[in-house]
Amino acid sequence: MQEEVENRSVNLAITTTKLTARAICSGIRKYLQHRGKIKTRKAADKAAKRAAPIHGKQTVKQLIRQNQGVSSMDIAKSGIKDFERIARRYGVDFAVTKDKSVQPPRYTVFFKAKDADALTSVYKAYSVKIMKKRSRPSVLAQLQKFKALAAGVPRKVREKIQERGR
Repeated sequence: MQEEVENRSVNLAITTTKLTARAICSGIRKYLQHRGKIKTRKAADKAAKRAAPIHGKQTVKQLIRQNQGVSSMDIAKSGIKDFERIARRYGVDFAVTKDKSVQPPRYTVFFKAKDADALTSVYKAYSVKIMKKRSRPSVLAQLQKFKALAAGVPRKVREKIQERGR
């Protein structure tokens, strides 16, 4: 809250020996010139931002607007983060859409790259990652197996006899 108040407050310092209306007018004129420069700088920054192409994750509309070939691929919800990491590594632009009409929802990834090698690399890297995940044994299944083994092992019976010394 304090920062917002500081951003909206105006500091105007005029150094004169005698404060006149002409000095106040010239101070206000200088302030308005300064504000005008700031506004033009902000407008130029916004225009540069709009003109710069977007890279990485974006909307389908932005992806298609770049006029390059777009490929698509269906993906599971659990694989979205893996795909994003791989696509960023290879510098591929992509967009994720969710099809809610199907139960469970289906995710489609649209992506493009300047060269076909990057697209094939993303395909290969993602498929290798998925295959590794599928080949790994389930931790919960292993835990259940070890619980059953531990339950089958006979326990050592401990006798508690208290000896009294005299």
